[in-house]
Amino acid sequence: MPSNSARYLLDLNSLIALADPDHEFHQAVHKWFQSFGKSDWGVCPLTESGFVRVTTKPAYRPASRTIAQATAILADFARGPGYRYWPITENWSALTAPFSSRLFGHQQVTDAYLLGLAVKHKGVLVTFDRGIKYLAGADYSRSLLVLD
Repeated sequence: MPSNSARYLLDLNSLIALADPDHEFHQAVHKWFQSFGKSDWGVCPLTESGFVRVTTKPAYRPASRTIAQATAILADFARGPGYRYWPITENWSALTAPFSSRLFGHQQVTDAYLLGLAVKHKGVLVTFDRGIKYLAGADYSRSLLVLD
């Protein structure tokens, strides 16, 4: 498991779970979030825009939010202790190059981009998606934290 001094990048599902007490993984992500002291964590443009997109969908459970509500939640997180915004300045090909031999489908596109961002910035991608372990492989396993 990564050290407490690591820089953590939340993927979309982790971010949604952290913000939504009714999410099936809320307790797990909240417990993890409290355990590392909120020392250095954040989101990137993909997770930020994904959060607004998913949580404002009419089908979102338990109830969708307005764009203003979703944006306000992100702003609250940004004002919190240890928050750090992860800009993306590299293109998809550059960030995913280390995993290109293990990419096999469209559902890994965003996962590879986020993992590549974490690797580039010597951080750790936080997720519930066990499939990303295959993308990371042994070489990049330290850049991934899969929560239970």
